[in-house]
Amino acid sequence: MTTVAVVGGGLAGITAALRCADAGASVTLFESRSKLGGLTHSFRRGELDVDNGQHVFLRCCTSYLALLERLGVDGKVTLQPRLAIPVRAPGHATTTWLRRSGLPAPGHLAATLLRYSPLRPAERLRFVRAALALRRVDPAAAATDAQSFGAWLAAHGQSPRAVERLWDLVGVATLNARAGDASLALAATVFQIGLLTRAGAADLGWSLVPLGELHGRAALAALEAAGVDVRTGAKVLAVEPAGRGWSVRTGGAEHPADQVIVAAPPDVAERLLPPGGVAVAPGWSARLGSSPIVNLHVVYDRTVLEGGFLAAVGSPIQWVFDRTRQSGLAEGQYLAVSLSAADGLIDAPVAQLRAIMMPALADLLPAARDARVRDFFVTRERHATFRPAPGSAADRPGPATALPGLWLAGAWTATGWPATMEGAVRSGESAAAGALSPRMSTLDGVAS
Repeated sequence: MTTVAVVGGGLAGITAALRCADAGASVTLFESRSKLGGLTHSFRRGELDVDNGQHVFLRCCTSYLALLERLGVDGKVTLQPRLAIPVRAPGHATTTWLRRSGLPAPGHLAATLLRYSPLRPAERLRFVRAALALRRVDPAAAATDAQSFGAWLAAHGQSPRAVERLWDLVGVATLNARAGDASLALAATVFQIGLLTRAGAADLGWSLVPLGELHGRAALAALEAAGVDVRTGAKVLAVEPAGRGWSVRTGGAEHPADQVIVAAPPDVAERLLPPGGVAVAPGWSARLGSSPIVNLHVVYDRTVLEGGFLAAVGSPIQWVFDRTRQSGLAEGQYLAVSLSAADGLIDAPVAQLRAIMMPALADLLPAARDARVRDFFVTRERHATFRPAPGSAADRPGPATALPGLWLAGAWTATGWPATMEGAVRSGESAAAGALSPRMSTLDGVAS
């Protein structure tokens, strides 16, 4: 029986461990924290269940949806029957909708784009022409990755207003970077797969329960039922060759394994990898970098937002989500404000964030002006994702390493996707496929 050690208990590690266990391997999973789930977790604040951040998925996230089914929690999420995003600008009483029709892509968005009031009529037409041109971009080309998405948009007639009010509305939330800071390859992947290829691909989904229940606790139950030895609070200090296999060291203990899958953050993975482990120049994790996300949590004494969520343009607010049901709040309404690409806000004091964002929320939600704020707090993910900058593909190693029996997983690896839950799950699948086929050439056996 093949023995597999998985280092990391986020979505990538959970996926890899389950795939290996389901195939009959003897699996041990090591997670340094006290619970599973990685960057998708929850905590208690008084009587509230609080997610560390708002995570959504799309209908095209087929691997993530398959993981939810494997965990037995696919009934604890909701998925829109048809894409519908309410968009509001400060001081405007009406809501603009981005909806898809029943037409095939890309015609499914034509009617809603031509009526999209945050842009002028000429900007809407130029957007359509640029979107059609984006369909022809090759995301796999090195030259595409080296180019800035913002520069490409400018070259295709997109005004700063159009970028801020439509392209970044989608791009910032999915890439965790503004167009000018993002790789054209990753942006093209997002828009091609999500909006320009299949009509239903971008239908939005989200959890109806806290993420700790959806991912962490469900994963623990599924892993243990599959026979995985789950060791939380176990920090891995080294991964070293040992005979014809590997040794995973935690504290004073050595754990032998035939195959090792390192599903840790990139800086940890680079530290654990033996020299020459990947065909990327040393320092790749620092060059890859990270991009932060700030989340504001506001509890009102009454309902101020109708509907499950809202996107904003022309505002410091980006996306607002109703978290009342998921948190267990019995009275009033709990809103979470997600601020991606938050480099300028990550170190801002809570008082400053409140002074900026609460008036901005009231400008979007008139009912909030007379509501009493029962609680306001902030969560910060300083290293929420890798930084999807132009040229970042060169510092994203694939699942296979140069060392037989050692594999990598994580949303930061060369999945072809940005740092999403779908990318994390896909990376776990690829690493598990390699570990289960050790006779393959480690460099040629698994495609990212």
